[in-house]
Amino acid sequence: MPQGFFLDLTPKTALVTGGTRGIGKAVSRLLAQCGARVAFTYRANEAAANGLVREIRDAGGEAMALAADAGDPGQSRQAVRDVVAAWQRLDILIVNAGIWEEGRAGTGALDVWDRTFAINARGAFLVTEAAIPHLEREKGTIVYVSSTAGQRGESEHAAYAASKGALISYTKSLAAELAPRGIRVNCVAPGWVDTDMSASALTGESRRAIEASIPARRVASAEDIAGPILFLVSDLARHVHGEILNVNGGSVLVG
Repeated sequence: MPQGFFLDLTPKTALVTGGTRGIGKAVSRLLAQCGARVAFTYRANEAAANGLVREIRDAGGEAMALAADAGDPGQSRQAVRDVVAAWQRLDILIVNAGIWEEGRAGTGALDVWDRTFAINARGAFLVTEAAIPHLEREKGTIVYVSSTAGQRGESEHAAYAASKGALISYTKSLAAELAPRGIRVNCVAPGWVDTDMSASALTGESRRAIEASIPARRVASAEDIAGPILFLVSDLARHVHGEILNVNGGSVLVG
């Protein structure tokens, strides 16, 4: 564990969906640094997945990469089974896999709507349902990665905003239902984050305008989101249930 860290997650086991880039990659690294065994899913980039596994193992951690399409029921269930088969437990589920696609209202972009909900919302449901029996046994925790867009909407990205809003409602519903069973359920709501997914919007004048719209006057890094997730899965948050933790530099407070 690096000097300065005091959160010890040994011998907990975590599954992170969408772990090869952005927030998923940052949180996988951080969980491993704090002693957790980390499995993460990826959809296509096997080279990036293998690279992250090597990085974590070289630093003395334990990691595995699992190829899985978030919207596929069989693959989501198999990812959970693989983690439990390898490490005999599952304590932490981070549901991060998601897509962000433009879809203008009135254009009939049903494909964008269906694809977005298949990954962002249906995918969250599938992996959660598979994980619950194992998390219940370990008194584990779930964190969903939602978005500021899920709280206030986003022009020309209605499918994304609606799917992330669904995660917020899902968080609150599950938190009430699963708390008596020993499972904590919470959510982080990032705003703009400097990742591959948002790279096309975060350039030149567009980036400067976005930064000006954020009270903190900067775009978050993936690590800025990973830290609050770590808090939520740790025992420091043992009495936190159903929380939507805004990690967006104050963006949700302004129009």
